Amino acid sequence: MPSPNDTSGIITLMENYVSDFVSFLTGECSAPANTSSAYRRDLLHFVAHLQHSGVISVNRIKTQNVMAYVAALKERELASATVARRLVAIKMFCRFLVNEGYVSTDPTASLSSPALWQRIPDVLSVAEVDKVLAVEQAGSIGIRNHAILELLYATGARASEVVDLKLSNVSLENAHVRCFGKGSKERMVPLTSKACEALAVYIERARPVLTRTMNKPNLFLSYHGRPMSREDIWRIVNDAARLAGIHKHIYPHLLRHSFATHLLEGGADLRVVQQLLGHESISTTQVYTHVDRNRLSAIHKKFHPRA
Repeated sequence: MPSPNDTSGIITLMENYVSDFVSFLTGECSAPANTSSAYRRDLLHFVAHLQHSGVISVNRIKTQNVMAYVAALKERELASATVARRLVAIKMFCRFLVNEGYVSTDPTASLSSPALWQRIPDVLSVAEVDKVLAVEQAGSIGIRNHAILELLYATGARASEVVDLKLSNVSLENAHVRCFGKGSKERMVPLTSKACEALAVYIERARPVLTRTMNKPNLFLSYHGRPMSREDIWRIVNDAARLAGIHKHIYPHLLRHSFATHLLEGGADLRVVQQLLGHESISTTQVYTHVDRNRLSAIHKKFHPRA
């Protein structure tokens, strides 16, 4: 990705950031194809508006630019749902730019969001996770896939963090992994015994087969010995769910949501979960407390004498 300060090839440069964002939606968040396509169209329209207004790089986008764009949409008498969707796309895009370290501030942070912006994440039950992790696949690729699935659920790591992991980031002796999150922020996350076991088997038996003649530092490698992509991780998770007989929309981030929710259900402190997830703000982690509240309500109903 070129520097956001680069003013050469203005539209192409801005489109590169849009493409990176859409790739994130598809590969890591498993957004449906029609949703990704709609966001791409909306953002390219926004980029064209920015260029017309003289904004030549993503770190020069200001709050007033976004407000002017929304005002222009309303002047065209577009449906309110269309305007809301485009604003959501812009807000998600700007948040993505900040989280990935492409820009330092979010120009949409002070703008009110449509009601559909914040939603409670879906999660898998513990039993469903167990089914996914119990899927058996043959050969070196199967061993690798199992290690990836165990790692995703053991650490709550993002798909992007998993593909960027280096062999040197894993310490099986100390049972932890060093993840580099958004903005290259480093955090140490403990590994479960099952994850350590799966990784040990992968590193000892499967990875040497996949490295072939290439000397790659990445922990996880493709069949051809190359670094993996977010889309590869999505396929691995999706295939495992299908083989496990789970008939629901599943994607890598769902294991991250499940990791956080199951920790809170088990009594983990919210601040601890925040650190494990690598969230900058506790407010981001609080979205998972809805399940914890449900658990507390159930306990209250079961044990309170007048419930």
